[in-house]
Amino acid sequence: MRDFPPDALKPYGIEAQHPHDFVLNLPDLAPGVVAGAVRNHLESLKNPPKTVHEYPAILETQGWTQTVSILRELML
Repeated sequence: MRDFPPDALKPYGIEAQHPHDFVLNLPDLAPGVVAGAVRNHLESLKNPPKTVHEYPAILETQGWTQTVSILRELML
């Protein structure tokens, strides 16, 4: 966030978001696109492959608990 100070972004009419906040906002903007991206990422995990139930558990261990609750709704 410190790399994108508000004064530098103001001329463009945008504000910086923490990556986690950005990810949390995506399902509201385009739920189908997010669901497709999650499915594609899940399918790309080959070594070892992950199930639709294992994938959110991994994200939870990385601290993405809010994101996981949203993704579970999109994935199931």
